[in-house]
Amino acid sequence: MSFKKIVIAGGGVLGSQIAFQAAYCGFDVTIWLRSQGSIGRTQPKIDKLLDTYREAIEDMSNDASAWCAGIADSDKALDAQACLERTQKAYDSLKLELDLGKAVEDADLVIEAMAEDAKAKIDFYQKLAPLLPAKTVIASNSSTLLPSQFAKYTGRPNKYLALHFANSIWKNNTAEVMGHDGTDPACFDEMMEFAQQIRMIALPVRKEKNGYLLNSMLVPWLLSSLDLWASGVSDPKSIDIAWEHGTGAPKGPFRVIDTVGLNTAYNIVLQFQSVPGLLNPLFKKMMLPYNYKAMAKLLKEMIDEGKLGMSSGEGFYTY
Repeated sequence: MSFKKIVIAGGGVLGSQIAFQAAYCGFDVTIWLRSQGSIGRTQPKIDKLLDTYREAIEDMSNDASAWCAGIADSDKALDAQACLERTQKAYDSLKLELDLGKAVEDADLVIEAMAEDAKAKIDFYQKLAPLLPAKTVIASNSSTLLPSQFAKYTGRPNKYLALHFANSIWKNNTAEVMGHDGTDPACFDEMMEFAQQIRMIALPVRKEKNGYLLNSMLVPWLLSSLDLWASGVSDPKSIDIAWEHGTGAPKGPFRVIDTVGLNTAYNIVLQFQSVPGLLNPLFKKMMLPYNYKAMAKLLKEMIDEGKLGMSSGEGFYTY
């Protein structure tokens, strides 16, 4: 089948980006949100994405090195006006909906883009399952959790898999596709095709792996950086400078945490804090030196102060 109607469950940093990018590529997109307050937090993200795409198109017009492959093909002449028109159309067409049943009515694909909270995801899937048409495929944008953890709760394990994006998907245009043992191979192929249709580089993950491809490399790096801070070895700015100037990277770990959001970092730390005793001895030996308790405490203090990262205007840095 070819997907047409897409529903994004959750309007956070990546949920809003996935929705905007899919709308930019011509899909009928609805974002389902839990409450009126969620709309109040999501709409400004959509407004910001409108400006971001416009600015990216302008930058591409002036500088080829600023090219965003999620917006236009780099091997073709840029039609800036057409891209701007698509951007406005995407913005105008996006729908926000509080009624889950109404949102998923006739949906071809539901992409769950909620926080890394296993219980919340299970609760959502159990509410979602009886509302879906038989045709609907479900994908999770989880950054660390496995499809096999949730497949039985979806009511359609053969049509359930993961579709994980990098942040700033209009320029960092990758999408990791990972199924579980019960995923229909045809569904996997459909998801690879959909990723390409929304201008992503589709990356197949053939075996279940916590962290997929990107986060299997990224999470240990972030945890090492958080541990340097939480253990009092150094401060976030100095740690960032060490990485940025030492490697030539554009962002250090704490700028990356601000980008993805402190809630995401906090939830990942809690996962590692709670499960080391169940893991194999090699992993325990590798991970136990990290001071997860201190990391969680410091991150929670910042979150309670409203310092959520770029989305709130302040995290480790002010925006």
